Amino acid sequence: MTTDVPVQSTPPSNYGSESITVLEGLEAVRKRPGMYIGDVHSGEGLHHLVWEAVDNAVDEHLGGYCTRMDVTVHFDGSVTIEDNGRGIPVGKHVEHSKKIGRDVSAAEVVMTVLHAGGKFDHSNYKVSAGLHGVGVSAVNAVSEWLKLEIKREGHVYFQEYRRGAPATALDVIGDTDKTGTKVSFKPDAEIFSSTEFSYDILASRLRELSFLNAGFLISLTDERGEGRSETFEYKGGIREFIEHLNKTKEPVHEKVVHILAETPAESGLSIQVEVALQWNSTYAEQIFPYTNNIHNKDGGTHLTGFKGALTRVFNAYGTNANLFKDVKNGLSGEDIREGLTAVISVKLPDPSFSSQTKDKLVTSEAKTAVENVVVDKLGTFFEENPSTARKIVEKSILAAKAREAARKAREVVRKGAMDYTSLSGKLADCQSRDPQQCELYIVEGDSAGGSAKQGRDRKFQAILPLKGKILNVERARLDKMLSSAEIGTLITALGCGIGDPEQGGSFDINKLRYHQIVLMTDADVDGSHIRTLLLTFFYRQMPEILEKGYLYIAQPPLYRVWKGKKGLYMKDQAALDRFFLEQGVDSLSVRASKGPNISGTPLMHLSERLRMFRKALSKIDRRADAKIVSAVLRATGLGKNELRDRAKVEAAVPLIRERLEKKYPDIFPLSIDIGWETEHGAAKIQITPRPGSAAREVTVDWALVESAEYEELFSIEQDVRSIGPAPYFAKTTKADDAEAKETELEDADALWDFVEQRGRKGWNLQRYKGLGEMNPEQLWETTLDPNARVMLQVRLDDAVQTDQVFTILMGDQVEPRRDFIEQNALNVRNLDI
Repeated sequence: MTTDVPVQSTPPSNYGSESITVLEGLEAVRKRPGMYIGDVHSGEGLHHLVWEAVDNAVDEHLGGYCTRMDVTVHFDGSVTIEDNGRGIPVGKHVEHSKKIGRDVSAAEVVMTVLHAGGKFDHSNYKVSAGLHGVGVSAVNAVSEWLKLEIKREGHVYFQEYRRGAPATALDVIGDTDKTGTKVSFKPDAEIFSSTEFSYDILASRLRELSFLNAGFLISLTDERGEGRSETFEYKGGIREFIEHLNKTKEPVHEKVVHILAETPAESGLSIQVEVALQWNSTYAEQIFPYTNNIHNKDGGTHLTGFKGALTRVFNAYGTNANLFKDVKNGLSGEDIREGLTAVISVKLPDPSFSSQTKDKLVTSEAKTAVENVVVDKLGTFFEENPSTARKIVEKSILAAKAREAARKAREVVRKGAMDYTSLSGKLADCQSRDPQQCELYIVEGDSAGGSAKQGRDRKFQAILPLKGKILNVERARLDKMLSSAEIGTLITALGCGIGDPEQGGSFDINKLRYHQIVLMTDADVDGSHIRTLLLTFFYRQMPEILEKGYLYIAQPPLYRVWKGKKGLYMKDQAALDRFFLEQGVDSLSVRASKGPNISGTPLMHLSERLRMFRKALSKIDRRADAKIVSAVLRATGLGKNELRDRAKVEAAVPLIRERLEKKYPDIFPLSIDIGWETEHGAAKIQITPRPGSAAREVTVDWALVESAEYEELFSIEQDVRSIGPAPYFAKTTKADDAEAKETELEDADALWDFVEQRGRKGWNLQRYKGLGEMNPEQLWETTLDPNARVMLQVRLDDAVQTDQVFTILMGDQVEPRRDFIEQNALNVRNLDI
């Protein structure tokens, strides 16, 4: 059902430098970043940087000026957000120029002054997702570097910043007939505890934005790892969002109910209400409320209005149709929402939230607007589609009947929740009673449970062995789930009850007895199945435990290395690489043909950079032939500045040819041609190997040299050149060592090969399979000892994707599960059956 109402009138197009309003200066962001962007020790603040830039592009789309946005996570952890909007204004900002006593562009004001932008009145943006109160200037302040490229008024403008301060002027570097803004930044490791972006968090938010803004094309590319990418474009908007959410479930009615309307607001502007909803055969409800494209995870007035409207419409229709013969007191909201998937999107000027994080909408007008629209439109839909309405109401009546059985089962659990005597012989509890200190290991089987009980630290570590596989709660209503002995034991051990208190349940996160709950299962198919069943239980019945970060998965070390009787565990590939690197530079001295000897920490740093060079080469091979790119860089040291200098480009050609002929004679004869592109005023060096050669044609141009991989290679090459020219000479610092004689190495590549081979020499390597049948001492050393163990924290980065995966793996539908297995079978590594 669709009511066609204009979504947004087009704002005036006189968007110039005078539109940028300055509220106050930017001073304290680096000193107190948490006040402006959120927690810098978790992923919240880090990902907020991306949202600031993304929201600017979305606002351009809402204004009718932008059709696509591209988000790229680069090899070095930097991010680029590019849109085809109008481009940030570049003219002189008169007001701020007078204030600071020098000419400054509007773009620089946006990037360096807090609360500067074009969104503080409603002439340029009537509805804005980006009103975070800080803007992209905060992103600039907490970034190691930020690069701004603007296409506007026939030119390409470029400016670079370092930790918030301009490093260059805003210069014209080329000409173009396109418009848009491109922001690239690298989060500052001095500010953030971790600068590792989560692909799932980014994908989840960008997918939502695409659904919420019909026809807006958004691409996400991750150049790290194996390289993931997705394109999101949903012309059906939130109606298609519901179809996406329910694609692995069995719908009660075929068509998604879609409601779209505008109502006047007190401000004189209007509130747009859009709702899409569909019921499915599952027992869980999924409702996603949004305000101006921002997800409000704690709901708010729009959600309250929606729930109230549902109750009114259902009870009115059921009473009039005489459907409540078997339901004495009508339907509760819980009954109505069982199996409901809904998206509520309101767009309104100047919304109010309960906090800066915008988790809960508190604008009172939104409740009235949503309730009135849903009562009117859904009531009309029920009247016009009586067979569909009857199916939906009958499902709610079945839920009401099951509710009474579930209430009785909950009462049993509530009475026994604190009865720890029933756990005698099952739970080996810890001595501490402080939940923040206590850990609960949920262990597969009595055998592993016995080892864990012997190997643990009794002061703070509790062990709960589970016999066999617990009930699959994805396919069971609450009353059946609570009758399971293993589920009952687990709930009693946790001590926090179960079920939403607003719906008659007893769950209270404050009564949880352990703030670290660790799933410890064998590294085989059965162990993986048990772990998945447990994850399903926590995700469906106690999601707040996941949201609080209390759930973990035990992670045994991946490797064991040994030489003779000396053996060490390595937690992951990074630790193994570091270990071999340390062995490689131990007691080693290196010098260039002209330069001092280096050893110890400087040599370690150089070796790490050489390893990164190899890693970056493997990544850049997706863009261009890595061998040729390496040869170009080693021969010329060609960077962005050199690529825009005609004399340096021409001088580089014979050096490139000489290096390639020496390293890769099999690609000759080759041709090297020079062209020029206008957008960046840079050369395009075309290197074409002989026909039939295994090497690929390479174009060294602006796009290549500004890529994160090339810039990393360029930076490393500068470090290598700082120690002096090749060849290099390596020898041990131990007088009695066989390597005391100097070894000549022709270039940096040979130097890295020498260090790597030396580091691995004499060491045996074993990939460690997992927990298996460890004795208590091994279990403590690898998995239980807080000073040595590695645990994987379970997080909900992508709620939509998470829900779908659980539904596919644990639900009733066989076909989606078969498709999932077929699509992912080749991605499985280290399968132990």
